[in-house]
Amino acid sequence: MQDTRSLTPAGRRIVAAAEELFYDRGITAVGVDLIAEHSGVTKRTLYNRFGSKDQLVAVYLAERDRRWRSHVRAAVDACDSPAEAVLAPFEALRTWSGAGARGCAFINALAELPDPAHPAHRIAADQKLWLRNLFEELATAADRPRPAALATRLLVLHEGALATQPLALDTLTETTALARALVADDAV
Repeated sequence: MQDTRSLTPAGRRIVAAAEELFYDRGITAVGVDLIAEHSGVTKRTLYNRFGSKDQLVAVYLAERDRRWRSHVRAAVDACDSPAEAVLAPFEALRTWSGAGARGCAFINALAELPDPAHPAHRIAADQKLWLRNLFEELATAADRPRPAALATRLLVLHEGALATQPLALDTLTETTALARALVADDAV
């Protein structure tokens, strides 16, 4: 898979246009003609750079995943204590998704691309598994009991906050408070 940092300027424009269109309109609703038009390239250039729409979707999600992981890691690194670090992905979500009217791009991709063999499906699924594993790593570092169980519960809360993001509710505040209570509870 291509790393967007090694793409040509035209390749980066294609990925940027694809990200905007896939996120705003949905992956299956957007064709390569529209992406080519929005990025100012020909379809031939798009296919020369990415080979197929499926590969372009995978590159778009991989780039978004790279940025998300970096954002979360920065939030973790900014924490003063291991217990605070366990909650960092919730705080990262607060600053990450302010303009995300369609919720989580990875949840959306999993819904639109149910075939586990699709390269983008694997990236979206791996992103969720990474977050669950990060929660477990952070819970272990914070010396929380049953870190695997806590990690799964925190992932479910985090994903619930993401899934309800398009609603006119502030579920993230309540979800973060619930996550904080779970992290503080020794009986998890």
